[in-house]
Amino acid sequence: MKAEYSDEPVTYDTHEAPIPRGWSAWFGGPDVKIGPRIAPQIAPITADVHDSASNLSSDAILNKQLEEEAGHAIQYRTCSWQKTAALLFSEYICLAIMSFPWSYSVLGLVPGLILTVVQALIVLYTSIVLWEFCLRHPEVRDVCDIGQMLFWGQKWAWYFTAFMFILNNTFIQGLHVLVGAKYLNTMVGPDAGISCQTVSFGAIVAVICWLSSLPRTFSMLSKLGTASAAFTFVSVILATIFAGIQDHPAGFNAEPATNPATGATLPFGNPIVTAVPILGTTFVSGLGAFLNISYTFIGQITLPSFIAEMREPKDFPKALWACTILEIIVFSVVGAVTYAFVGNQYMTSPAFGSLIPLYKKVAFSFMIPTIIFLGVFRHLVLALMSSLFDSFFGFIFWGVAYFRMRKADGAVALLKDRSFRGWFEGILNIIIILTGLFFLSAGTYASVQGILDEFALGTVGSAFQCASNGI
Repeated sequence: MKAEYSDEPVTYDTHEAPIPRGWSAWFGGPDVKIGPRIAPQIAPITADVHDSASNLSSDAILNKQLEEEAGHAIQYRTCSWQKTAALLFSEYICLAIMSFPWSYSVLGLVPGLILTVVQALIVLYTSIVLWEFCLRHPEVRDVCDIGQMLFWGQKWAWYFTAFMFILNNTFIQGLHVLVGAKYLNTMVGPDAGISCQTVSFGAIVAVICWLSSLPRTFSMLSKLGTASAAFTFVSVILATIFAGIQDHPAGFNAEPATNPATGATLPFGNPIVTAVPILGTTFVSGLGAFLNISYTFIGQITLPSFIAEMREPKDFPKALWACTILEIIVFSVVGAVTYAFVGNQYMTSPAFGSLIPLYKKVAFSFMIPTIIFLGVFRHLVLALMSSLFDSFFGFIFWGVAYFRMRKADGAVALLKDRSFRGWFEGILNIIIILTGLFFLSAGTYASVQGILDEFALGTVGSAFQCASNGI
């Protein structure tokens, strides 16, 4: 429900000097100091905007929430940081991991691994900024309210954020159908004798996804998400093992050959693995590969819900660190090992297509829960979503949040806080905002141009093609 701001005078605390920000600001714990709000408490438009609760401090709001839940059959703030870390990790385990080998084949292994770590650390840092924001504003439960609050309570900010959020979810739901059809086509092959095969499979998957979306309780969704993550983890591990034990990647040719249908030269020779981008790698393909990596990590818009479920929200950074370390290990190992055995010539996205038929079908089949409940996508669409939506949800929002909070603390970095940390974080957040703008401009151009190039080369079919889109 859209939120409005109270007209009551603001009575939350202000500070003349910056709040001390020691190690607890990075790792959480009971010593975390909660800074002042950047705006009055938001309230539903159906509520009395003159309710005195609109001017409570952050601590008072949190205590009020806990008191209201006391004695209720349903308790929301029950998660430990360990359970929260497990739930976070389960959310990041998706089929997009199987596009990392492709990204490494474009970027080169060394730049690919470096950018994986860098992107993970940027998301970790901006997530900590978001966590600090949520501590100051414990009534916030979704990114739409955050968007309105960050941009000085403007109604357009709420609608703009909601519009981007809806578009993002629409992309995801549509891609559930696309990849579901890709899976079914992979299982039955291109000559199954089914009329308009891909469209027919897409319709079947659409119905299944719709039916699976009906149970909407948090408990049910958590169970489905956990089961989906477990199957996905098995799938990517199997795919990585299969890439290593198969004699040759799918499509292997010992000698030069041509495609009889098109006359094009087929990939041949033993897999080639490069530490740096190969000669001729374009800006469009390189940025598209990086955007693919970025999309897999970026998910800050879901974090307010996790924080709101925690028994002690101050411990959230512990969950973030644990999840980030696991992400770096899993994503890097899966991407690097698979790439090392498949090489540049035989790489597909997702990398299941680089496995021989039996291994491909076994590993891909473990992705069924993810296809139904979470959705997975081809690398070009990942890049487009990353540039359009993650420019805001992954970068710009949290750079703005940092400066709004530092101003509320009484010290805007680069102006009043002359410490090393003040300068470092101030410059870092300027870079984060500029990165978001770069994603939005150059990233969108590279993504769209990459899609046009693929269509021109004939390597992708039409959106509603009848021919098989299996891998």
